[in-house]
Amino acid sequence: MSKAGVAMVDEVLVTVGIDTHVDVHVAVALDQFGRKLDVISVATTGHGHRALLERVRTLGIPHRFGVEGTGAYGAGLTRYLRRQGMEVWEVIRPSRQTRRRAGGKNDAIDAEAAARAVQAGTVMGQAKCQDGPVEMIRTLRLARRSAMKARTQAANQLHAVVVTTPQELRDRLRKLALADLVAAAARFRPGCVNSLEAAARLALKSLAVRYQQLAQEIAALDLQIDRLAHQAAPELMQIKGVGVDTAAALLVAAGDNPQRLRSEASFAHMCGVAPIPASSGKTNRNRLNRGGNREANRALYMLAINRLSYDPRAQAYAARRTAEGKTRSEIVRCLKRYLAREVFKALISTNSATPGPQPPPPSIGAA
Repeated sequence: MSKAGVAMVDEVLVTVGIDTHVDVHVAVALDQFGRKLDVISVATTGHGHRALLERVRTLGIPHRFGVEGTGAYGAGLTRYLRRQGMEVWEVIRPSRQTRRRAGGKNDAIDAEAAARAVQAGTVMGQAKCQDGPVEMIRTLRLARRSAMKARTQAANQLHAVVVTTPQELRDRLRKLALADLVAAAARFRPGCVNSLEAAARLALKSLAVRYQQLAQEIAALDLQIDRLAHQAAPELMQIKGVGVDTAAALLVAAGDNPQRLRSEASFAHMCGVAPIPASSGKTNRNRLNRGGNREANRALYMLAINRLSYDPRAQAYAARRTAEGKTRSEIVRCLKRYLAREVFKALISTNSATPGPQPPPPSIGAA
């Protein structure tokens, strides 16, 4: 055997599986033949991340990393590894059957299962970048969602207080629309709270001011999300019917690196709009996919419903499929699948200048 051949055999390609937690990450390193090299525990700090990569490099050449919870406890580690040029793959937690075969559950067992999933190609897919405008949108949408819920709660409580206020005040407020009710209640000057009506006025004023503050907060967040959505995917925003909320949901599902998805079929499956085979015996059919990213599924659903209201092509398609005996839900599902293809092309064309790394051996999905 030549010296070059010996060198290739002597190279150790290290695959690392990592079970992430709040304070400590536990990693298991395997060589290319599946032999366990080491179990490593590091703190969830910048120093811990550097120590983990340095330790892996002493074992061989870092090949791939499988991380549980890349969008939660493993987000900081994932960003660090990607900045160092490492391949990072999202791994779901082991199934109960896998844990039983492994003899139980602990951090090292879960980390080893993650590493073996990467080697077997049964990982979820490449981890999201989480360092660009789409990650900013995701963070802002979290704040917006909580503000929306709080504003709705304030509105409901405002109406509830009006129902039980003294009759004279109730007669003044009960027929007002929400916007007028908020404006009127915000102008109240309850003064000293020494009567039931004064207490009701103070409660109504407090809820109305809270509603106005939350509305201002939501408007400020919407402006930033709109700006970031146009920055992240200008071609997506040009698709007729795609608004800021729809685009934001689709962008967050795809991530800053949509190239991690192997094809538009993977994107459709991730959004839960790909047909699922449900055939058995003499039955040959598909069923609706009730999995996938539900926010992205909702966005495609609203886009499909809107298309049916104004697009002649969608209306002609619906009429043709109805004549074939398809139900409305089946027609909408088919339209969502077509729209997923259109959306994916827009996402990829926007990010085509920065292609992602090539996928590993065949995996079960990309999410």
